[in-house]
Amino acid sequence: MRKKIVAGNWKMHKNAAQTKELLNELLTQIPAETAAQVIVAPTFVNLASAVENLTHSNISVAAQNLHQAESGAFTGEISADMLKSVGVNTVILGHSERRAIFHETDALIASKVDTALKHDMTVIFCFGEELKDRQSGNHFNIVENQLRDGLFHIEAKNWEKIVLAYEPVWAIGTGETASPEQAQDMHEFIRETVRKAFGSDVAEDVSILYGGSVKPDNAKEIFSKPDVDGGLIGGAALNAKDFITIVTSI
Repeated sequence: MRKKIVAGNWKMHKNAAQTKELLNELLTQIPAETAAQVIVAPTFVNLASAVENLTHSNISVAAQNLHQAESGAFTGEISADMLKSVGVNTVILGHSERRAIFHETDALIASKVDTALKHDMTVIFCFGEELKDRQSGNHFNIVENQLRDGLFHIEAKNWEKIVLAYEPVWAIGTGETASPEQAQDMHEFIRETVRKAFGSDVAEDVSILYGGSVKPDNAKEIFSKPDVDGGLIGGAALNAKDFITIVTSI
C-alpha cells in the first residue's frame, strides 16, 4: 500500500548537541498522529543516538549512504551491517550530490541497492535530471535510464522495500523553479515507467517523493498532486518549524 512519507536529509549538518536539540524539538512538536511517515537522516556519527532518542516515537531514522561491500579495507566507509547493528533500517542511495561530487555511477548505485536489500533495509532511491537535460528536452530519457540501470534489476517482490525520490537537479540551487505541475508530470511518468516494467500493483504501491527544494510555502500545493507521495527535504529539514510545517502539509 502506498505511503505518504516526508524524509529529512540533514546532509553534513548538526553536531551531536545540535542533533539532540533538533530531535527533541521534533519529538515535542510533531503531532502523535500524522498522515505521513516521518524519517530523518542525520550524519553517521549521530545515527546511534538518534535511534535511541526516537525509540517509541513516530519518527524513524535513515542513513545517508552505505558501501556496497560487507566489510574490508575501505577507509571512511560504512557497511549495511554496521547500520543495522545500531538500529538503522533505511538508507538513502543515489542522491544527486553522491552522483555529482563522488562520481557514483548507476552501476555502483545498483550494487549498493543490492547490498541494502540483502540486509532487509528500505532504500530511498534518488534520481533526476540536470539543467542541461531539462533544457535539451532529454529529461524523461535521463530519468528512465537512471531507473532502469540503477534499480530495475531487482525482483518485483523487493519493491516493497523501495521508495523513489525524484530530484530535479536543475531546480535545486540554480535559480530555476520547478512548478507543482512539472513535478506531477514527472512523477506520473515515473509511475508509468515502473508499471511497464513491473506491473500495476508495484506501480500503484510504490511511494514517489519529490526532492526539488520543498519548502513550507510550497509543500501543500506540491503534495496535493496525485502522484506526489511526499518529499525528500534538504535545507528545510534543518529547522524544526519549517520541517514540521512540511510534515503537516500532507
